[in-house]
Amino acid sequence: MAPYTPLVASQLHQLIFYHLDNDFLQNALFFAGRLHGLEPRSPDTAHLIALCHLKLGHFKAAYDYSRDSRLRGNHLGCAFVFAQSCLALERYQDGAVALEKCRGLWAMRNHWNQHSEDTRRHQPDAAAVLCLLGKLCKANGETKRGADYFAESLKLNPFMWDAFQDLCDSGVPLRPGNVFKVTNEMCVRLTTSMSTETPSEGPLQTNPNGLSAPNTPGVYDPFNNSRSALDPGLNHGGPNFMSRLNGNIPSLPAQGQPLSTDWDTPATNGTLYEEDVLMSDSQAAHEGGAPAAPLRARGPIKTFVSDMITDAPKMRPITSRYRKAATESSNDAETTRASSIPVNHKRTVSGHAPPGTSSSSIDSQSTGVRRSARIKDNPVKASSSSRVASIFNRNAESRDKKELPKASRATGIKSRSTAGRAVSGNSRPPPPGDRDPKDIRPASSTSSVREVAASRKQIAPLVDLPEPLNQEREALQWLLSLCAKLGEGYYELSRYRCLQALQILESVSISQKETPWVLAQIGRAHYERSAYAKAADVFARMRKIAPSRTENMEVYSTVLWHLKQELDLAYLSHELLEIDRLSPEAWCAIGNSFSQQREHDQAIKCFKRATQLDPKFAYAFTLQGHEHVANEEYDKAVQAYRCAISADNRHYNGWYGLGQVYEKLGQWDIAEKHYRSASQINQTNPVLCVCIGLILEKLKKSREALAQYTRAVDLDPKSAKARFMKARVLMKLRRPKEAYTELEILKNIAPDESMVHFMLGRLSKMLKDKTGAIKHLTIAMNLDPKAAPHIKDALESLDASDDDFEEEDME
Repeated sequence: MAPYTPLVASQLHQLIFYHLDNDFLQNALFFAGRLHGLEPRSPDTAHLIALCHLKLGHFKAAYDYSRDSRLRGNHLGCAFVFAQSCLALERYQDGAVALEKCRGLWAMRNHWNQHSEDTRRHQPDAAAVLCLLGKLCKANGETKRGADYFAESLKLNPFMWDAFQDLCDSGVPLRPGNVFKVTNEMCVRLTTSMSTETPSEGPLQTNPNGLSAPNTPGVYDPFNNSRSALDPGLNHGGPNFMSRLNGNIPSLPAQGQPLSTDWDTPATNGTLYEEDVLMSDSQAAHEGGAPAAPLRARGPIKTFVSDMITDAPKMRPITSRYRKAATESSNDAETTRASSIPVNHKRTVSGHAPPGTSSSSIDSQSTGVRRSARIKDNPVKASSSSRVASIFNRNAESRDKKELPKASRATGIKSRSTAGRAVSGNSRPPPPGDRDPKDIRPASSTSSVREVAASRKQIAPLVDLPEPLNQEREALQWLLSLCAKLGEGYYELSRYRCLQALQILESVSISQKETPWVLAQIGRAHYERSAYAKAADVFARMRKIAPSRTENMEVYSTVLWHLKQELDLAYLSHELLEIDRLSPEAWCAIGNSFSQQREHDQAIKCFKRATQLDPKFAYAFTLQGHEHVANEEYDKAVQAYRCAISADNRHYNGWYGLGQVYEKLGQWDIAEKHYRSASQINQTNPVLCVCIGLILEKLKKSREALAQYTRAVDLDPKSAKARFMKARVLMKLRRPKEAYTELEILKNIAPDESMVHFMLGRLSKMLKDKTGAIKHLTIAMNLDPKAAPHIKDALESLDASDDDFEEEDME
């Protein structure tokens, strides 16, 4: 006789979850295939097998398995996996449509502060879905729409770092200090998690206390401080998208006031599934009509978990372990009545009752049941309570003898034995914070007042922000301030304001500064400022900390190329190739090494290999274009630069390369256009200003060229080329004194440049300083003997008038 199918399916679910949690993806895929054979029409099964294929990188298989459930729009997990597969397969519009179709399943979800070592949410919340929608729209070329999705994701969860990075890379103006800040919803969630005791069997609820949104100005908006709750874009209760997302954001209650007058406890069999252990969706159901799998029996009481140790700020999480132990003991005590009150146990496929139990009886027994009602109607024997309490006390004493008294005081529990009884629900009635006001029967007005006063007295210590809650808020504030500082540095770097970025990144703590990511950003900032020696030192430090890191190594290889360190560059490329042969950064380093040795054809092959490995790697296309320019293959260079711009529209190097090609082809109008496009992206690069000035000079626009050179000198006072070009234009405009001043400064920057002394000699002639002219022309002849004939002609013509001054003398 064949075994009961739901029982087999339940076992397969447990096996799949086990292998997924331990990253044995092939094992998970194998058992997901067995489950799909048993339940081919179940959306939960389709989600699991599609998820396994997605984690293994089988994007087309994940796309196929999740496609049918996506069409119905009734399973969030399938839609999310389908959208991720579409992102990898470049089917961006299909993925966005699938997520929008099931908006009702994720619009009000918020899983912040609900993930831990033993609890996780396998279904995405609104912030995660919005971030994925932003990625899909950005990849599809809808930059503005994608930026809107990223902004909404950050409003719901400021820890969506990749959404913030994508906004910066898209060129969206931001105020990072307003993005990373504590919201009212965070405060309420922290207060609720620290002050209330939630039963482990209860379902997830996005707003457990039923608080309504405050109708006050100052609604949190990290992208516009001036907007208020009266703004139709943020107004709560409205029909628009932001109203639906922010419609029930509760505010932190005032000190000394209770959190809420609704002392509801979530029902044991509500409308939402427990997402930390459930891989299915609330509206998904087995289409085969088979009864659900039986509930999983609870295991023995778990041991305590050691606290996480952080460097800053210095805090001791007091009540977290105590609350966890109390909850676990409560769960163990309540298993004695599991047969009478079905609950959503962890990783139950559908949350239905075991075979033989009708759904109507389940709903009538469990829906709307309060904790007080359960304790009243289902008392547990005293022997069971004392046994649970003794186990709890013995574990607590052996784990942490110092932490427990503080935890007891913070949670209002007198002693360990009392705690065991209170948690298991034997002798003491539940605290008023766990009751429903409807369950309180007013015998008289005087007794009702006394009851409310007594209940508020018991809740008051929880709202007065006890030490554990203050520590939690302090940790959250410290983490957000760190993200704000790093985010501000990244934002300034994305705007190519490198000096500001360096000041911010250098100001972080040593423990954070000496990390690979921060050092990589500092190295990039030095590279953009053309401070190649400093950039090389920073990247070398980074490689000592993370020798296997390949990210940003294409920048390091370019730095070594500029420094002409052939041995170091060859060694770096060899190491990167050993680390990961399929890394595009490694092939860029190899290409730069060949380019340093003037083997341009070999370099082009390496850069093409990098673009094959990552078609969105814009810098590899740019380097390939540079090599084509070196080979004077201008048509191929234009094609490579255009591919770079297609991969990243804000990649200013590609625009610069196009301008360089058109300048060499003599198409100065087109060259100016591309140079200006590059300068608009990177407004702090003096080289781009000089390039624009050169084109303007060729177009006989000397005054406009002078403005560009002046701007370049202001951006980089030590730029020898910018100051030289400025002095030359001043000579053309017959402003010799100003030109002489610029050349005197330039002489100190580049004392061995013969052209500087030659121009000083010409200017001295214009200023009727014959002695100075002879001096500087003689120095120029000594520095550049090859130019001696031309310099001698200048010496012989010192007595001639300035009317014969020609521009060719300065070329």
